[in-house]
Amino acid sequence: MWGAPKSETVARGDSYRSLKIDCTATGFALKMISVDHHGFFITLQAIRRQLAAMPNELYLVRPIHGHTRRSCGEWLWSAGVLTAGRIVHFLRGRNREGFDIYFWPFAIDRNAGYILLDLDQANPQVLHTMRGNGHAPCVVVQTSPGNLQAWIQVSATPLEPAVATEIGRELARLYRGDRASADWRHLGRLAGFTNQKPQRRRPGGYAPWAKLLHAQAGLATDGASLVEAAQSHLRDRILPATGQTCPSIRLPDRSVIPSAAAATYQACLDRLRIPQRFPQTDWSIADKWIAKELLRRGMPSAQVQAVLQLGSPGFPRRHSNPDDYLRRTLARALRELETSRFPGRATSDAA
Repeated sequence: MWGAPKSETVARGDSYRSLKIDCTATGFALKMISVDHHGFFITLQAIRRQLAAMPNELYLVRPIHGHTRRSCGEWLWSAGVLTAGRIVHFLRGRNREGFDIYFWPFAIDRNAGYILLDLDQANPQVLHTMRGNGHAPCVVVQTSPGNLQAWIQVSATPLEPAVATEIGRELARLYRGDRASADWRHLGRLAGFTNQKPQRRRPGGYAPWAKLLHAQAGLATDGASLVEAAQSHLRDRILPATGQTCPSIRLPDRSVIPSAAAATYQACLDRLRIPQRFPQTDWSIADKWIAKELLRRGMPSAQVQAVLQLGSPGFPRRHSNPDDYLRRTLARALRELETSRFPGRATSDAA
């Protein structure tokens, strides 16, 4: 766990100094986070601006090592938590250890409405062209000289994975982006950190910064047309072969069979002693507790949703929109887990 913060930095003109603070009032001490150099503020400001232009309830953050491509973990944080001093210190520490800091606006098993366009060796006029076509990005990050990542908000509501992927591929085709990065849940770089990929090193061995070039919240003016075109294309490609319309409840994760889901749900009921503690069980509350238990044990969210859908007694019961109920239940479970504790070890923020 993190140790108690002990100091704060104050600015005088262009210089910074560390100021020890020891405030005591009515029996308690106010202790503030130590900020020991200007780089912290650069990173913090970049994160705040990027998240403000991409508003979402939660963000998935995953550091990936620039050499080995391994991850040291992943976390779901709100904008408030992600911009907290101790979190910024933690991520800066991982970045100095060689990890690139990636993130994704989280929407459980959907896309939050933001499409990532990876533009390697981008044409200088590409952003002007995108704006002229109604595909203006809300965020543009220069990941290294000549290479850009643009986030385009095409919808204010979550998109089905297939629809988001279809839009990503169309935008990559239009603007000569990387089609391998066009899937619905591709991670993008969080601005304010260095690019640790060996091939991106500058002369002298320096790692370039991921710079925030543009940040302005707002839907692309032609976003709705992109969504409609993608949905139409998918219908034309899929429905004639099946002769079916889309069901109101999506199929659960195929790796979870009904008997296994029921057994898993019952095991959680017994482990948490829910029937003994609450003889008149509220199954909505039980679903959330069991979702938290399974997520805490590392089960993927898609499988947790399948366990609730296939294992919760009498599901969908009286829910008019079962699919929306499952999404909201998982979102609440994830949010409560995310705010309960800070994962990761303490780290200093040396220059």
